Amino acid sequence: MKPLDPRLLRHARAARGFLVLAVALGLTQVLLVLAFAGLLAGVLTTVIAAVGVLPGDWVPEQLVVAEPPSGTALLVSVAPLLGGLAVVTLARAGVSWAMEAVAARAAARVKSQLRRQAAEALVHGCHDGGGSAGGGSAGPAQAVTVLGSGLDALDSYFSRYLPQLVLTVLAVPILLGVLATQDLTTAVIVALTMPLVPVFMVLVGWSTQSAQQQQRRRLDRLGTAYLDLVEGLATLKIFNRQHRQRQNLRRLTDQHRGATMRVLRVSFLSGFVLELAASLSVALVAVSVGVRLIDGELGLFVGLFVLLIVPEAYAPLRQVGAQYHAAADGIAAAEEIFTLLEAERRAEPVVDAEPVSGEGPPSAAALACRDVQVGRGETLRLDRVSLTAESGRITALAGPSGVGKSTLAAAVLGLVDHIGEITVRAVDGAERRPSRDDVAWTGQRHGLRAGTVGENIALGERGPDRDQAREILDMLGLDGLSLDHRLGVHGSGLSGGQAHRVAVARAVHRARVRRCPVLLLDEPTAALDEDAERRLIDLLRAEADAGRIVLVISHRPAVLEAADAVHRLTDARQEALR
Repeated sequence: MKPLDPRLLRHARAARGFLVLAVALGLTQVLLVLAFAGLLAGVLTTVIAAVGVLPGDWVPEQLVVAEPPSGTALLVSVAPLLGGLAVVTLARAGVSWAMEAVAARAAARVKSQLRRQAAEALVHGCHDGGGSAGGGSAGPAQAVTVLGSGLDALDSYFSRYLPQLVLTVLAVPILLGVLATQDLTTAVIVALTMPLVPVFMVLVGWSTQSAQQQQRRRLDRLGTAYLDLVEGLATLKIFNRQHRQRQNLRRLTDQHRGATMRVLRVSFLSGFVLELAASLSVALVAVSVGVRLIDGELGLFVGLFVLLIVPEAYAPLRQVGAQYHAAADGIAAAEEIFTLLEAERRAEPVVDAEPVSGEGPPSAAALACRDVQVGRGETLRLDRVSLTAESGRITALAGPSGVGKSTLAAAVLGLVDHIGEITVRAVDGAERRPSRDDVAWTGQRHGLRAGTVGENIALGERGPDRDQAREILDMLGLDGLSLDHRLGVHGSGLSGGQAHRVAVARAVHRARVRRCPVLLLDEPTAALDEDAERRLIDLLRAEADAGRIVLVISHRPAVLEAADAVHRLTDARQEALR
């Protein structure tokens, strides 16, 4: 991720307002730094000149006095400067507090916006059309890591790194300009030595990036292993093998701990290098100022003023390098989320601004697959499969488990890479690649979530068409199930058969509301009894009669008998039954 990635401003609107406020507060802070340095240098110069402990040519002539004033008189003379210094000090503290408060609020809002968009992208990728795919580039463990602890690290990015970055952009040119007007020699020294800090930052950053990526990979593997262990714990306990996973978890945990310590070691090393470079640069300026003070080439006020400004010129660069490591986790997580959102945007079809009306028949005549091949590694899951599912007909895809039926469905949805052509043929004969708005589907897992039945049916929509949803549920034999009935996590509160019928209702609702020409169902009757199965088949027939392309993956005899065409896959090969 870049220091300030434009994608952050595009995907998180809260970051835009924060950036404007950060610029305003940063500019105020720079002006306060100049005021603080000027007032403090004025106080010190006045006191030193008043007590007469330094040669007269070190101080302005107007400050030289014949004899030292009394303590009260000296205090009265510097009181306005001390009052201004106190006001500036309080103002700097107030600006720092305001920057932290604004950053904390912005971080919370940005995290909320990115989490919501990333979750919606994951839901669309896994449930687009009303089902669960189980596909996608990121596994559930990685998704939890990124959306959870990964995005939480954006707190450091907003509260520490980004304010320092803004302050660096504003402070460095302003302070260099002020130094040039006061002491050109000091400005030249700072301008020549300051690039050393970012050079060291880049050199150390390369090592940090490598260590950080390794740490995230270890964390992803640890999360995946833990999730697999939890999901398979019942099976492991049945076969008394649960204790064998201890060593594996211990090994992964030790690897993650080692990666974390390497990141910390590099971070501490980078902090030391940056501090050393800045300290040597400030020391060089101090030596130059001291020599010229002794030679009388530089006044005391100017010398003190530039000495107070120079550390402030290096501080933002030093801090932005140190804080980058504190925000590295959040930057890496944001990078993954931006990649996910950009991939989802590329996959989204171009649609009209006006919502699609549910009136009228779908505008497609057939779904055609020609010589479709899908591989996973060196294993060929589908080998040159061809079939055509026509509108107005129920087309069934049968075959033994593991032969690739669901893989073909994933290829139709664009969830897996494939070789061959998959097209939707319009009534006028024109063919195009099906988009996600062409297909409403449900997978073998119902994919229900916490919320009402109506909210689950309308997943992906602004809200359910209650009349349509009610009609579909009634046709599926769920006339006693209220749309306002609230479900728990993973759709708890319904039986297995009810949950699968609600998932089918979600796909049919989407097909009707968005006028999807293709309705794709993967084993929709696997958990149903004969009566519920018959009702579902009647619903599919009604959708086919409405002109929709209905493609059903099933091994149930009742579904195959009701289908107008059946294609059977056997060991990655295809056989047309009728």
